[in-house]
Amino acid sequence: MAPTGPETPRVLVTRKMMPDAEERISKVFRATLNPDDRPMDLDEVLEKAAAHDAILLTSFDKLGPEFIPALPPSIRIIATHSVGYDHLSIPQAKAKGIAVTNTPGVLTDATADIALLLILGAARGASWGDRMVRENRWGATTLISPMGCDVSGKRLGILGMGRIGQAVARRARGFGMAIHYHSRNPVAVEDAQGAIYHAHFEEMLPSCDFLSVNCASTPETRGMVNAQAIALLPDGAIIVNSARGDILDDDALIKALISGKLAAAGLDVFKGEPAIDPRYRTLENVFLLPHIGSATPGTRSAMAHKCIDNLEQFFRGERPADLLT
Repeated sequence: MAPTGPETPRVLVTRKMMPDAEERISKVFRATLNPDDRPMDLDEVLEKAAAHDAILLTSFDKLGPEFIPALPPSIRIIATHSVGYDHLSIPQAKAKGIAVTNTPGVLTDATADIALLLILGAARGASWGDRMVRENRWGATTLISPMGCDVSGKRLGILGMGRIGQAVARRARGFGMAIHYHSRNPVAVEDAQGAIYHAHFEEMLPSCDFLSVNCASTPETRGMVNAQAIALLPDGAIIVNSARGDILDDDALIKALISGKLAAAGLDVFKGEPAIDPRYRTLENVFLLPHIGSATPGTRSAMAHKCIDNLEQFFRGERPADLLT
């Protein structure tokens, strides 16, 4: 039976979660679920928030910068079902005294797997190969066409050597890749696994046959992979992004793909998604995925339970394990 006492916190859940997580949150909180998984706009979320103490939302909720300032006083904590929190203003939340938590750690392997899929898919032409077969365009095979790019033994640059970046490096080692990385600070030797640290992003780029974007979206990283950065990559390099779309400059990336400066790109995330730049759909040398880095049942369940853990800790008067504010 769901809790009904007035002392039990009320939690608004904006999207449908895995069944085990919905069952749990309904047992420990007075939870308002979204069984139809219908996206809610800002006005609806704010209207519903007035009757709740907490919100469990996702990075897919497009609520905008006006969201947190407009929240009613009843909201004490926001738990985001994501590692990234660029869809929320942490300074605004701090100013209103609202706690914010995220879900680090539990989606590391799933997202790193997608990064490797992007590398392999972009390099070996998974998109155009699939279309050739589906559209019955598979003609006579020759020794010179169609062809992709080698992955094994190549140089991989990782932008952002956090948990996911390190997991990408471990996987890339299996392909004999030489690993380079740039982060704000070098990681411990045992975590770097022999990867070469570059204190300056620009200094790493000439050593990157592949560039994997694995950093958070922050004011410092947005637009970081721009025309100037791409120009420093070797001709025929490949860029993959499994982090956040706004780290890449779409115009610069598309121009480099058309000109041949870049051989290919693999993208799981996009600026303004799902309303992506339509030019990407016209390019044969781009491997596109619909932001599925964490999209496995086990990972999405673990993320939801991490949200619930943080909410329970907060309402017990404890510091949530994944507090951002």
